Amino acid sequence: MATTISVFDTTLRDGTQGEGVSLSAEDKLKIALKLDALGVHYIEGGNPGSNSKDIEFFERVKALRLQAKVTAFGSTRRKGIQADQDVSLNRIIDSGVRAATLVGKAWDFHVTTALQTTLEENLAMIYDSFSYLKQQGLETIYDAEHFFDGYKHNPDYALAALRKAADAGAEWIVLCDTNGGTLPNEVFEIVGRVRAEINAPIGIHTHNDCELAVANTLAAVQAGARQIQGTINGYGERCGNANLCSIIPNLQLKLNYPCLSPEQLQMLTGTARYVSEIANVHLPVNQPYVGVAAFAHKGGIHVSAIMKDSKTYEHIAPELVGNKQRVLVSELSGQSNIIVKAQELNLNMNLENKETRAIIDKIKDLEHQGYQFEGADASLELLLREASGDLKEIFKLESFKILVEKNAASAVVSEAIVKLKVHGETVYTAAEGNGPVNALDSALRKALLQFYPAIQEMHLSDYKVRVLDEKDATAAKVRVLIESTGFGSTWNTVGVSENMLEASWQALVDSFRYALIGKTRIGQSHETNRDQLGLVNH
Repeated sequence: MATTISVFDTTLRDGTQGEGVSLSAEDKLKIALKLDALGVHYIEGGNPGSNSKDIEFFERVKALRLQAKVTAFGSTRRKGIQADQDVSLNRIIDSGVRAATLVGKAWDFHVTTALQTTLEENLAMIYDSFSYLKQQGLETIYDAEHFFDGYKHNPDYALAALRKAADAGAEWIVLCDTNGGTLPNEVFEIVGRVRAEINAPIGIHTHNDCELAVANTLAAVQAGARQIQGTINGYGERCGNANLCSIIPNLQLKLNYPCLSPEQLQMLTGTARYVSEIANVHLPVNQPYVGVAAFAHKGGIHVSAIMKDSKTYEHIAPELVGNKQRVLVSELSGQSNIIVKAQELNLNMNLENKETRAIIDKIKDLEHQGYQFEGADASLELLLREASGDLKEIFKLESFKILVEKNAASAVVSEAIVKLKVHGETVYTAAEGNGPVNALDSALRKALLQFYPAIQEMHLSDYKVRVLDEKDATAAKVRVLIESTGFGSTWNTVGVSENMLEASWQALVDSFRYALIGKTRIGQSHETNRDQLGLVNH
């Protein structure tokens, strides 16, 4: 069996240097627990002397008793002082970690230009720093900053820097492509040369400025590197760091380098999405392996094929990384798409069924009008249930009014007045909100609460408006997408109209209808829901 690759996660340190990423100490602790469950071997928590959040993290993480080694980050000692006098090194020791990562210069240009010291002093800084931390009983990792650029400019000096760290006892020598400009063939060749010259385990740390961080990491492992450094979802400075969510499955499933147990690998998608939520950074739908579209199929020919064998259009089984296959329905859909979606919902549809053909035509017509169901699965499910006779009317709009008031002395105030018929009873409610859509949401919720009290647990988590034809300016048709969250689930609905409030109402109503059909089992058993809501049982 191949040697297990050591996985070093730096999401909590290097990842937070990415634009738009800011984690509190509490956020970092939550992510650390998730990374530990995933099975990474090292979790780099930050620099214990750089800010109060990192200081708090290192203090509190001790109580978590993680299996992974929590590492602290710092630099080699400052020029002109003794290592034991360096404040940064002593803070690492005081943090109580078992392992430390020190970054040190490996490019002579950086030594003379950035550090403004001599090449000899830089080598002494490397040796002294690692020797000091080893004397304190820490495992040490040398991040050789700008190594590849340094090697291409002055290979003898770059290798000398590595030797100093190895001679001082560093357990890992990590080669950094700090500027992200090295190509995979260069990485493979240089890592191979380093292995022949340096008698210590080699790691790789790449940045994504040429969109090659994953490829460069794979090349380094194939050349002999045995530690991979990166971040969840590729977060990091400039264009980001190497994305562990792509590197790990590529190594394990494609190149047969074990990184995690199969059970831990199945947690990869959940981990990626969890970190995305905590960091409040949108996860690209098309992110390989873990994105919601990574195993999504839209073209009718594709769907027809995967119904026979998913290997026809999937390079791995999505369950291996904790993801799942999705079939999208749009104007490009064939009958196969509808059949697959209906099967997912246990609905009775087949190719000989006229209702199936009718719903395909209806979906294509709606998409032509501007609806987009591939991003609104909840609205699509409602359409399919209606077409199959599995859904009766839950409530009916009789009217709504929106009042917006603004005067010189106050902020804008919006009020919505909604008139509904629920179970034959007319309900008339009004509510204010911090905008017309929020007011509509509040009024609709107020009207339904007396019949379905558990809906107070659901809320709108995202709202997007897109103008479909810009040339029509303010008279243009708009598409509204609403994301709702509650009861341990998230769902998306869509509305389209020349009037933004009408489009919003459509999406809003679908959101409530989807919750009320029993999909989320609001506060009671599924079957009780179906009876109370007037659903047809088949």
